[in-house]
Amino acid sequence: MARGKSSKSSSNNSANIGFEAKLWQAADKLRSNMDAAEYKHVVLGLIFLKYISDSFEEHHAKLIAGEGEYAGANPEDPDEYRAENIFWVPPAARWTYLQNSAKQPTIGKIVDDAMVAIERDNPRLKGILPKDYARPALDKNRLGELIDLIGTIRLIPGSARASRAEIGAPADLLKAAETPSQPYGSKDILGRVYEYFLSQFASAEGKKGGQFYTPQGVVRLLVEMLAPYKGRIYDPCCGSGGMFVQSEKFVEAHGGKLGDISIYGQESNATTRRLAMMNLAIRGIEADLGEEQADTFRRDLHPDLRADFVLANPPFNDSDWFRKDDDARWQFGLPPRGNANFAWVQHFIHHLAPTGIAGFVLANGSMSSNQSGEGEIRRAIIEADLVDCMVALPGQLFYSTQIPVCLWFLRKNKAAGANGEKLGPASRWRDRRRQTLFIDARKLGHLVDRVHRELSDEETQRIAQSYHAWRGTDDALRNPHSEVREYADVPGFCKSATTDEIARHGYVLTPGRYVGAEEVEDEGEPFEEKMPRLVKELNSQFAESAKLQEAIKDNLAGLGYVS
Repeated sequence: MARGKSSKSSSNNSANIGFEAKLWQAADKLRSNMDAAEYKHVVLGLIFLKYISDSFEEHHAKLIAGEGEYAGANPEDPDEYRAENIFWVPPAARWTYLQNSAKQPTIGKIVDDAMVAIERDNPRLKGILPKDYARPALDKNRLGELIDLIGTIRLIPGSARASRAEIGAPADLLKAAETPSQPYGSKDILGRVYEYFLSQFASAEGKKGGQFYTPQGVVRLLVEMLAPYKGRIYDPCCGSGGMFVQSEKFVEAHGGKLGDISIYGQESNATTRRLAMMNLAIRGIEADLGEEQADTFRRDLHPDLRADFVLANPPFNDSDWFRKDDDARWQFGLPPRGNANFAWVQHFIHHLAPTGIAGFVLANGSMSSNQSGEGEIRRAIIEADLVDCMVALPGQLFYSTQIPVCLWFLRKNKAAGANGEKLGPASRWRDRRRQTLFIDARKLGHLVDRVHRELSDEETQRIAQSYHAWRGTDDALRNPHSEVREYADVPGFCKSATTDEIARHGYVLTPGRYVGAEEVEDEGEPFEEKMPRLVKELNSQFAESAKLQEAIKDNLAGLGYVS
């Protein structure tokens, strides 16, 4: 879908609408024994269909009213919708028709036919919609209930009220859907529901789920640090498209123009690629993901692209990857067959524009490994003065792995004002040649459940602001809420190191080696007084422990158990 006019929203991207969790719980109950990986496409396909149908119906109502510029318009003319960048939805694919048919035993075929009709009339969607709802393994009663449930998502004022009687949905769910904490546009609500469901499916699927979903907090940190507000954005392993979505959110939140960025991507998994295309279409984001799915190393779909920003979360430590030994991308050394980490790093560098910046996630081993020539590749990249910043992240951020991870930031040109006058404030960048910023964020984050951790907004901003202050990007567009105007090393958190210092550490990029220990607040008690006091307290605790031990022995003896 072509990008329409943007509307500003002051809503916090990390806040809950209030009803996503209830909607998920209800939908998950309908899953029954179906595998999460299979059910994901059933649900997300219907959510997408609901979105395009509701967008169509909203414009359909305006055409029927025929007021102002719509006077005399034909509400059944597909061109009236295409002119407004709205998908044309034929009668048999409209949500009202599907919901009225939800209790029929043929509902699976009805949905499949709707998907086929939408693809037929909207070439941009060809081949991306799921069309296997009629399969015998899918319980048609539950499918009908799911259609009713998704019908409770309030997108357009009045639509929830109109469907309430038909749906018969739980009152608390309808109330939550009708009274979100803040006003949202239809794209924002459905987009956020879609994003919430993606994260929940990733959690339900465990390790396999990580192949299509990067946690929103990690993506947001990458985007806040890179600030991709103008130019070409590229992700060669784009999964479900989260990097692109967050980039557009950043542009909107910082008052930029969505038309100022162009999006390019690639994904090797066909079903994941379809998820990405639906995820982007829900928000009206245009992207070039190539003509089909393809392995980036076997067939680069954007061979001539030189991107201003690379954002990526490639597979960690991938041992099953295709390598062509004479590939032009291996500028800094031949990556080992048993680990694709430095194949990805060199692919990113290959696709950077002369003033481009890359930010990506890798396993911690990439910062220090010397196996199979990885250390020599890393050394060559460091000596080429490409490493701008390294961030060590806390554990448990990912649904798919407990492997500790880090963020790499590479910059092609670290000279002052390297991005040129045409990008305005970027020309004020400091000269950071032969320097790298290290940030140790391993102690940050909070547990949201027993196994998952998240960074708070304040922690995300602290990391991003420190990077921007070090780099010199203090303009309002990039960092409007910054409290860190002047960069300073903070023991235990951040340190600006020279390339010579990194060389003395054997070209290891682990931030903990550079930031040192956190300063402990001075209590004002002299050491010669403090130490005797602590020893006295310790001896007192030893004496108390001995008394307790004797009392326990006496009690055991009284019970007839003599040690």
